[in-house]
Amino acid sequence: MSLPDRFKHVSYLWDNTVAEKLGDDEVGLLIYRSNLLGADLRLTNYGGGNTSCKAMAKDPLTGQETEVMWVKGSGGDIGTLKRSGLAALYVARLRSLKNIYRGIEQEDEMVELFNHCIFDLASKAPSIDTPLHGFLPFKHIDHLHPDAAIAIAAAKDGKRITQEMFGGTIGWVDWQRPGFDLGLKLRQCLDENPGIRGIMLGSHGLFTWGDTAYESYINTLEVVETCAAYIEANLSKKGPVFGGQKMASLPADERRIQAAALAPVLRGYCSSHTRMVGHFTDDPRVLEFINSHDLQRLAPMGTSCPDHFLRTKISPLVLQVSDMWCLTSSKTSETPAEKDVRHHMSDTTCQTPNLAYLDGAFGSYRAIYTDYYNTCKHPDSPAIRDPNPVVILLPGVGMFTFAKDKQTARVAAEFYINAINVMRGAEAISEYTSLPRQEAFNIEYWLLEEAKLQRMPKPKSLSGRVALVTGSAGGIGKAIAKRFAEEGACVVLNDINEERLQGAVEEFKKSFGRDIVTSVLLNVTDETSANAAFQQAALDFGGVDIIVNNAGISISKSITEHTLEEWDRLYDILVKGQFIVSKAGVEIMRRQGFGGDIINIVSKNAVVAGPNNPGYGSAKAAQAHMTRLMAAELGPDRIRVNMVNPDAVIADSNIWAGGWAEGRAKAYGIMVAELPAYYAKRTLLNEIILPEDIANACFAFVGGLLNKSTGNALNVDGGVAMGFYR
Repeated sequence: MSLPDRFKHVSYLWDNTVAEKLGDDEVGLLIYRSNLLGADLRLTNYGGGNTSCKAMAKDPLTGQETEVMWVKGSGGDIGTLKRSGLAALYVARLRSLKNIYRGIEQEDEMVELFNHCIFDLASKAPSIDTPLHGFLPFKHIDHLHPDAAIAIAAAKDGKRITQEMFGGTIGWVDWQRPGFDLGLKLRQCLDENPGIRGIMLGSHGLFTWGDTAYESYINTLEVVETCAAYIEANLSKKGPVFGGQKMASLPADERRIQAAALAPVLRGYCSSHTRMVGHFTDDPRVLEFINSHDLQRLAPMGTSCPDHFLRTKISPLVLQVSDMWCLTSSKTSETPAEKDVRHHMSDTTCQTPNLAYLDGAFGSYRAIYTDYYNTCKHPDSPAIRDPNPVVILLPGVGMFTFAKDKQTARVAAEFYINAINVMRGAEAISEYTSLPRQEAFNIEYWLLEEAKLQRMPKPKSLSGRVALVTGSAGGIGKAIAKRFAEEGACVVLNDINEERLQGAVEEFKKSFGRDIVTSVLLNVTDETSANAAFQQAALDFGGVDIIVNNAGISISKSITEHTLEEWDRLYDILVKGQFIVSKAGVEIMRRQGFGGDIINIVSKNAVVAGPNNPGYGSAKAAQAHMTRLMAAELGPDRIRVNMVNPDAVIADSNIWAGGWAEGRAKAYGIMVAELPAYYAKRTLLNEIILPEDIANACFAFVGGLLNKSTGNALNVDGGVAMGFYR
């Protein structure tokens, strides 16, 4: 049997060709091994775990060979680890810290002393797990959080199961908060059990090692494979997972409808302290758990692994299906069949979220979290943080997670799925146990964790905001979306041209990463298409905060040459499109309950009467007045509505297609090639207007300085006196 075929529950990814090219570069092999381990989420979660190697290097001060440990530094992810993400420390100096260690009550003071052990001053700051690697003698060490191993570590009798499963070749260290003292405990376990191949950390994770990068890699895979196979064998004997299914899931399409309707409401509740971005998943593992008989028993217990609850909070908010929805149909009474419909949420046309129930559910969660803080806090504990839930479970539908940005929300969902896997495995082999609340609090409100939070970069001005810019695959729309993304917003790219849209999506993912962008085909003249676009925004980000009505066309003809079809097309896209998109967006904003921004990209032509322009100019005037009307109507909802009036934005713009340029050149008696210079010369500033100029104007409205401005127009035309507002 080939090596890859030996592993059923983990992936063997080692490529000798790649490894041989690295030769004796132990640090290069560490990075290679780490990236392979991080590529398999069954071995460790994003940002979880750490890896290390020890090798000889020349001391820059003495010129002598000295032993150095390279270990993943604070933060980061082993799946994407690079040399710059490693901390490098003198092994002898690190171990000599034992001589001044004053005991577990003072162990946090040891972290600052790591700085006296730094070998490479340009390397990453050492993490709290550094001594766990440093006090073990092995050249290559892996500390991972595999679901299968944590399931055993979190089982009621995990120590006994570990002993039986591995015949004494895997040691056991009871739960203890990571730190200097735990490093000493690992070494003690090794000294008391010479020849072991790894150590299980109670409720936490796994340590494995080897004399080479490859030996460590294989050892890790074999141990995790054994754990996973043991759990699988017991699952088949245990009976129904999580006590069996209590209810069935909605069909996939209906799950999405319900989730899209509910996500903005939940986002509003979760944003009572800080504006949050959402994530939704109906992963089969989630549905199996939330639809089960054991949900109400297991979910409140919380997670075990610190990596899990630091990102998910200690426990989720579980919504009760029977209380979640209000029937709003005209029927005067409920039949048993209708009650079943409500219970299983299959009637998507007659239900709205029960806000009274949600008020109570969130209020109760916040009170429980506050009590947890007050009961467990120490005299020097940091102030209580946001008491809202991160994870929200809705049986039959799926899981919602909310965090400061999309990546954090997505990762929280991944970590809770890890927690579900752990509960599933622990229940299969024994009984799941979570950390005591005090131990969990000591991790969550650890002063070292608080210091890490305080060192994080200040959020950008649009962090936590979601923007939908119509026609954002090119020209002005893409420039606006890019400006917003640069300022931290999540963006919903859309266009009617699928090929153009795909190109923009790839560009944004390359520049900003996959979490900042989603996309949807959108025809602004079609109400169904607009509703689907906002449904996508709700599913991917939890809702929307900024709408920019930018999509448009332009037709330049005299009134006698203008056809009725052209007139209707202009009004459909510019006027009706603005109405349709704004209407759909306002509904989302009202569900969220914290206001928002609508910006309409109008034109200097809304004010200036020029030749050969009756259709486009009058449609732009209608857009402008609709802006004022919406501002007057939506003020009580704290939805600001403003307009930007560009002129002659030629670069990468669709409006110059379809004969517009020829029409304007004809109107002015010049050649098409002369238009840019002509437009610049007629402005007071003698400037050519670019898409980026319009993007900057839009950011001015939403960036925070004009939060009390609505119903206003900002001209970005280089100065056209006839376009001045009087």
